[in-house]
Amino acid sequence: MIFNGSIVIYKNQPAIIIESGEKYTIQFASGPKLQNATQSVRQKDFVLLCDKSASASLQPKELLANAEVFLEKSETYFDSAKEVAELLISDGNAPAAISELSELVFGSFAPENSWGIYNYFHNSPLFAENITQDGIWYTCRSEEEAAEIMRKKSEKDNEAAMRAAFIARLKAKKIQLPEDAKFMQEIEAFALGKSTKSRYLKEAGFAETDENAHKLLIDTGFWPYYRNPFPSRWGVSMQSATQRLSHPPVEERLKLDTIAYAIDNSWSADPDDAVCFDGQYLWVHIADPASTVLPDSAIDISARNRGATLYIPEGAARMLAEESLEDYALGLTEWSNALSFRLLLDENGAIKETAVLKTSIKVKRLTYTEADSLCDSPELAPLFFIAGRNVERRKAASAVFIEMPEVHLSVKQGPGQNEPEITVNPVVPTKSSAMIREMMLLAGEGAARFAFKNNIPFPFVSQDEPSIPKDLPEGLAGQYRLRRSMRSRSVGITPANHAGLGLGMYSQVTSPLRRYSDLVAHQQLRAFIDGKKLLDKDSVLERISAGDAAASAAVKAERKSNLHWTLCYLKQNPDWVGTGVIVEIKDNKAVVLIPELALETQVSAPSGAALNQEISVVPANIDIPKQLVSFKIKA
Repeated sequence: MIFNGSIVIYKNQPAIIIESGEKYTIQFASGPKLQNATQSVRQKDFVLLCDKSASASLQPKELLANAEVFLEKSETYFDSAKEVAELLISDGNAPAAISELSELVFGSFAPENSWGIYNYFHNSPLFAENITQDGIWYTCRSEEEAAEIMRKKSEKDNEAAMRAAFIARLKAKKIQLPEDAKFMQEIEAFALGKSTKSRYLKEAGFAETDENAHKLLIDTGFWPYYRNPFPSRWGVSMQSATQRLSHPPVEERLKLDTIAYAIDNSWSADPDDAVCFDGQYLWVHIADPASTVLPDSAIDISARNRGATLYIPEGAARMLAEESLEDYALGLTEWSNALSFRLLLDENGAIKETAVLKTSIKVKRLTYTEADSLCDSPELAPLFFIAGRNVERRKAASAVFIEMPEVHLSVKQGPGQNEPEITVNPVVPTKSSAMIREMMLLAGEGAARFAFKNNIPFPFVSQDEPSIPKDLPEGLAGQYRLRRSMRSRSVGITPANHAGLGLGMYSQVTSPLRRYSDLVAHQQLRAFIDGKKLLDKDSVLERISAGDAAASAAVKAERKSNLHWTLCYLKQNPDWVGTGVIVEIKDNKAVVLIPELALETQVSAPSGAALNQEISVVPANIDIPKQLVSFKIKA
């Protein structure tokens, strides 16, 4: 029978019955929020702990206070409890009620001690608990089971003590390695975007932000200041794809004797385009991985998930396996397979006719500098002429030409080096890089027109007209404002005007080794010329949307990585002084571009500041985790 004053357990909280009836009113004993609160409950929802009438005068606060005192001395009962456990096991180990077990171990089951007694048995390694509607029962664990539980409890208690000591060291930013490494790895995972929470950051009193984790990893010496977390944070792999493409299939190809030229930066290792003019046609040859990468194959899905090759100062993480470059990049072997765009141009340089052909070509590789020196040669002069004419054609169509400073960042760290060697070199505009740009645009325009004419579902790239200010200033200030007026590009399956390029329709098809949407375009073109089934519009849209989202993450990782290494470069060179160009003036602030770093900053506007004015600047504060650097004008 349940009396008023009986002690019960409700949702693992101690409570006292204060009113009996069809339902019972209980008063809670524990917790700052629950203490003395009451609740109406059904009998089936609680478990009777102690029904002795002497408990009727017991107050909830006494129940808790007595339990605390009881548990402080409970360890002194361990030997007695062990003897009782051995006795019960030898006697068949029948379940014993908590009151019986208490009288055997403690000599009584006093109501005022009942909550302490319950906690003792509940946490004891010697007894296994079973709570039923009839009460609380215990059987005895074997010696081996009890020993294993005690071992784990000791480890847990020790771990808790170690963690508390670590948190204290973390707050002071004075960790001890290697013993603290297992704790720091949790913070590292958070900083790298591999987890969404950090228990240790929170326990140490730091806000759970990427920047705080990054800063703490540097401040404690767990990371060097130059550790780059941004590719991981954006979910981008820093390793190239590993599944090698099959060797190119043996298939009928048009063999061309005219040498084509693959012209690129000196550091390029994956040439995927080459150009030539045979006296009648402009040829733009593109690498042909779509000959073996079929839609929805394992390699295709992997490339879609990457979206693009990641180019960061540490190196490239390729969309397609590095080992496949020899088979598919242009100019690495005597003969190269290509998917070629043969363009017939009219007297104004507009495309009259486009053919898409599978070819086998001979390629000569040149750097931009080498090609510039050959700009008047019989082989390259026609290409420069065609490019110049195409520029004029696009200008007439209101194309926008923006020339902003660019730099090439590289990072090298050899064995034994304490810090990486960071170099920042300006990308010098060349005639040949501008020429190649026009060749790629012609190929993209020709491919778009070919796909549209033949009803091929295709990834088209478009861009709305920019809102260009009428009072556009000259020089770098004008280029800066022009860039800000541009609208985002769109990729879809419906051709539309690309206002920025001055083209009625356009598609990107010249980088299938490093851009997934280009690979999809090649898959469609090859299927068409082979007479095979094409992907439908929905399938193309689904693929390019997934690839574009992944490529967008790669672009963000590249931008963040470039800024990271720029800040590290400035940290390595504390006496650095550079030239900035004022490109915008807002009240008493000046927006400054630093061409030799390709970096934008704000400074207090000097007296009489003018657009395009050059000023000497020095870095004032560098915050690598927050990716911030402030500059001041050098006196």
